[in-house]
Amino acid sequence: MASRNPLRWIERWADWFEMRGVYVPGEDNRTVDPWRDFGWLIVAWLTGLATFILFFAFAV
Repeated sequence: MASRNPLRWIERWADWFEMRGVYVPGEDNRTVDPWRDFGWLIVAWLTGLATFILFFAFAV
């Protein structure tokens, strides 16, 4: 049975971004790839946005 824990979903989603590649310090000879370099930040931002929307949806 699949895990229904929302925190596990967030962790799995962030791991998916990391599997696509992780930034290596000192590797400055390549272009910035937002999905690769800022995967955790994107996941945190989307999670915060979803929480914000749900908060106001339930408040009304």
